[in-house]
Amino acid sequence: MSITAERRTTLVSEYATGAADTGSPEVQVALASERIVNLTEHLKTHPKDFHSRRGLLMLVGRRRRLLDYLKGKNKTRYETLIGRLGLRR
Repeated sequence: MSITAERRTTLVSEYATGAADTGSPEVQVALASERIVNLTEHLKTHPKDFHSRRGLLMLVGRRRRLLDYLKGKNKTRYETLIGRLGLRR
């Protein structure tokens, strides 16, 4: 269910805007998206796990808020990020 350390470092290096960047909205959204995918797969096999479902919904809301923030700050960064991640909006 959790992200491995290797996968986390590859995501950070792939979506980072600078050399020592670990907290930009792009990196945070990429990590949240990876966790959302993992939780979705978990809930397919464990449909009655309501605690994980609540965590998934909270994580989706956090990702949505980060994307709204990025959209308000820099529209081009937002559009490239959702294109790279394959998100609908």
